[in-house]
Amino acid sequence: MGKNRLEAFSDGVIAIIITIMVLELRVPHGTEISELFSLIPVLFSYALSFIFVGIYWNNHHHMLHASNTVNGYILWANLHLLFWLSLVPFVTGWMGENHFAKATVALYGVVLFMSGLAYYILSQCLVSLNGKNSTLGKAIGHDRKGIISLFLYASAVALSFVEPTIALAIYIFVAIMWFLPDRRIEKQIKMY
Repeated sequence: MGKNRLEAFSDGVIAIIITIMVLELRVPHGTEISELFSLIPVLFSYALSFIFVGIYWNNHHHMLHASNTVNGYILWANLHLLFWLSLVPFVTGWMGENHFAKATVALYGVVLFMSGLAYYILSQCLVSLNGKNSTLGKAIGHDRKGIISLFLYASAVALSFVEPTIALAIYIFVAIMWFLPDRRIEKQIKMY
């Protein structure tokens, strides 16, 4: 089964997710610059989520580029990932509108954790189908980076009930870890 339709569908869904997030930004009613200050939590939430969705899009592209084929299991694993990513606009808006209240930061982390888990499952399904000696299999290996990210997300969810700013700092740290495309895949692709 070809991977082009999967990639095109995923690109479309991710573009819609980003569009929904930006449509949730509300214009202030006043004309003074000071009116924007009340929007800082919302703008920060949007920027953080935009970066996360962009990271998933970028790494998803690289992962599919390194894969030769997909099957029905991959299609469902990909839908699983897209489901969790589609919840990002909701939790982003809720967190920003409520100025990073504990429950909102926790739910945001749950969605990030589940998105990370879904990405991990998708990557493992692709490696299983394409083989451990495939370009993707050699690049991902045991995926320590993905497992560390899941551990950090889970820790942040728990910490969000104690101090939401610590949880946000962890979310930012994970985003920094993944900001650039996964170099492991790029290195393997250059070898071929």
